[in-house]
Amino acid sequence: MTLTPEIHMPENTLIRLIDKLEQRRDLSRKEWTQLIRGRTPKAAEYLFERSRAVRIRHYGYDVYIRGLIEFTNYCKNDCYYCGIRKSNPDAERYRLTKEDILSCCEQGYVLGFRTFVLQGGEDGWFTDERLTDIISSMRKGWPDCAITLSIGERSPESYQKLYEAGANRFLLRHETYDAEHYSRLHPQALTAAHRQDCLRSLKETGYQVGTGFMVGSPYQTPKNLADDMLFLKEINPQMVGIGPFIPHHDTPFAKEPAGPLELTLFMLGLIRLLLPKALLPATTALGTIAPDGREQGILAGANVVMPNLSPASVREKYLLYDNKLCTGSEAAESLEDLRQRMKRIGYRVAVSRGDSLNM
Repeated sequence: MTLTPEIHMPENTLIRLIDKLEQRRDLSRKEWTQLIRGRTPKAAEYLFERSRAVRIRHYGYDVYIRGLIEFTNYCKNDCYYCGIRKSNPDAERYRLTKEDILSCCEQGYVLGFRTFVLQGGEDGWFTDERLTDIISSMRKGWPDCAITLSIGERSPESYQKLYEAGANRFLLRHETYDAEHYSRLHPQALTAAHRQDCLRSLKETGYQVGTGFMVGSPYQTPKNLADDMLFLKEINPQMVGIGPFIPHHDTPFAKEPAGPLELTLFMLGLIRLLLPKALLPATTALGTIAPDGREQGILAGANVVMPNLSPASVREKYLLYDNKLCTGSEAAESLEDLRQRMKRIGYRVAVSRGDSLNM
């Protein structure tokens, strides 16, 4: 089955489903599938009018910034779509030291960042002991800032220790809810069920939780996306990060096409209506597949951007997919460029922690 709209549906049916979603924050699996499969440019235009209105009602015109620190590109996993998968011999590996990470925070704080995101592969070198030392130092140095982790699957005990050390938020994209689809994107050792259990464990621990999925990944169908939306409804996260699948030349999916921009934006708009108070990033992947991709994401209902605070020497080494943006307005040093980009579409970069209202 293709993700390209292939079934003509009456515009009024699509509009009715969008209205129902806004009013009830719920659709059946069949209705989600119909809406995603039958979407049209006119329906998308109507959706974005509604998703913008909902976003502005709850968050105004503020765009929250997160300082992204990509601290390791070592990973024990072998996900078929990822450029830092363990079996890629051409990945130039690195790890930031504690001092490197704290220096990133120091520079970021001066620039106006009040949330730091530690993101990395599942690197066993960063034990609980090492991570709690880093996190507690960050908490002591910048007590008014939020600390977000994006470091993959760990044990409930590990999540608890990192939380007690001072981490507030955790990002763990479920990638795809459907177990069979998940198995076609990952090696046998990784399962959709375990990923989902990790998310539930994070919520029970007390984190503000972010999840999300790829749009247009290999083998994905409209029913897969419908299941993703049902899972978002169940898990009720504080943040949802989605982006188009983009191939990496050193992976089994090197020759697969990138996910469509228009579908990614459509899903963003749907998520804003489903979870009106969630934090939704306009991701780096959006900016990679279109020069104004992040702006389009904001206009579809997103309210977060994540400029890169990592040392310039390592940014091009954290290559999850080809042509990933890590310079220009994607770099934290170019915050003024980002401000101007947001200003041109009627929004403003806010200097705050930018907590989710979905608590």
